[in-house]
Amino acid sequence: MNPIVKLVIEVGPLVAFFLANAYKGLIWATGVFMVAITIALAVNYILQKRIPTLPLVTGVFVLVFGGLTLYLNDATFIKLKPTIVNSLFAVILFGGLAFRKSYLKSVLSEAFPLTDEGWRILTMRWAFFFVALAVANEVVWRNFSDDFWVDFKVFGLMPITLLFSLAQLPLMNKYRPEEEPAS
Repeated sequence: MNPIVKLVIEVGPLVAFFLANAYKGLIWATGVFMVAITIALAVNYILQKRIPTLPLVTGVFVLVFGGLTLYLNDATFIKLKPTIVNSLFAVILFGGLAFRKSYLKSVLSEAFPLTDEGWRILTMRWAFFFVALAVANEVVWRNFSDDFWVDFKVFGLMPITLLFSLAQLPLMNKYRPEEEPAS
């Protein structure tokens, strides 16, 4: 998929959420977010004939917690969504490691070939990172204004995740499998 189209599909719903919050408030922004993420998933399916696992899981949680937010007119539910999603990802990754399985490997191995030890370390790092994101979300939504939380979600979590991803490149280079010599 074209990287610009992929970026718009991934970031578009967050931008729509941010703009709707700025003009209409968090409850209204939640409805916009739900529509935007549904459109993004549909476009992804149309272009790729599949929906990747992480965006699908996130989309389902946005629809469930967004629906609760709208139905009960209580923004607590949409604020809890990042905590629950990140905690779920951490539990899945830690659980896989407990059974000597890297779920990251099963999702990303075609894009990033690593040794089994590399996958174990990378999975552990991502699991702890998801825990940190869940804790950070809890601290921010419970102690700051709705607008601050939205800014944190849109302009904090994305760059933090990008920086964390980039920080994993040395590990990924170190644990790249040796290429077999051509015969």
